[in-house]
Amino acid sequence: MFERNMKKNELINGIVKTRNMTYLTLFSSGGTIVCCAIPAALVALGAGATLSTFIHYFPQIVVFSVYKVQIFVGAFVMLTIGWGAFIRSKKFACPADVQLAKTCQKLRQHSWVVLIISSLTYCLGLLFAFILPAIN
Repeated sequence: MFERNMKKNELINGIVKTRNMTYLTLFSSGGTIVCCAIPAALVALGAGATLSTFIHYFPQIVVFSVYKVQIFVGAFVMLTIGWGAFIRSKKFACPADVQLAKTCQKLRQHSWVVLIISSLTYCLGLLFAFILPAIN
């Protein structure tokens, strides 16, 4: 009985770790928005003065822009690891216990939503940082 409960807890802990990894991907892809998408969007919308005020109060954003390639590479690595962990966790069956099965499914669905948001955020940052400037 004790061994069976340990296996259930290990499964849930593994899925929780996957969920935590998805939050790291969201954090890293959010950096792409801060470094590139927000400033580019403000300039594209004709809000250069707003961008100037933003940089005045948050001068660290310039540092993000200097290292945008490294930020995008790091975010891509984190997204790849996050998707890999998510796919790996889907291979494990959820427990037969009803309560644990619900928790397992809820955590998997939550991880999937966070990974999709992270991926879309990364693509938006990529668009503003590299694709649109290359077109102009």
